[in-house]
Amino acid sequence: MDQDTRHELSSRRSPGGVVRASLDGQPHLRAALALFADLVHSAGGGPVADVGCGPGHVTAHLQRLGVDAFGIDLSPAMIDIARRDHPGLRFEVGSMTDLQLADASIAAVLAFWSLIHIPDDEIATVLGHIRRVLRPGGPVLIGFHVGDQSRLKTEGYGGHPMKVYVHRRQPDRVAVWLRDAGFTVDAQMVIGPDEVVAGAVLIAHRQP
Repeated sequence: MDQDTRHELSSRRSPGGVVRASLDGQPHLRAALALFADLVHSAGGGPVADVGCGPGHVTAHLQRLGVDAFGIDLSPAMIDIARRDHPGLRFEVGSMTDLQLADASIAAVLAFWSLIHIPDDEIATVLGHIRRVLRPGGPVLIGFHVGDQSRLKTEGYGGHPMKVYVHRRQPDRVAVWLRDAGFTVDAQMVIGPDEVVAGAVLIAHRQP
């Protein structure tokens, strides 16, 4: 286990470990999610897709903020955990590279440390689907690891074995991808710049 992996598994402060840790110890991420929820309310509300929702704890957090959020994840095991831990919420198996949602049917989209598993050559496809399902002007929040490297991850939430790559990216690069996909970038924040693995949050909205 390398230094970055140990840090992500053990630190409640690291944004990279947010899937395993409660948001209680993540004030900056809570603030970003609160802003996202405010943007959803200001836009008139409606269904919000948490794509790559994992165990569903962020989906549930958005619900507590008054957002009509539901979760989508590629892993049936993750969806089973999400449904078990949050029985009152909607979770479904699905892929962010092929979102089975109607055009302009979603008020907002959250991709919270989920694009980190998508290779560079598929990002445009994912962002194209997000733009397609969003209503014009709808906000999107993307959270991810900051960096320039990729590494193989072999253990997932709850110790489940997995074999996926985790891709770190620079915020400016992600911002360019968003603009190229038809979004306007509204905010960009780096979290934990002095940590071993920093995180970043970008908030954007779909252009008409």
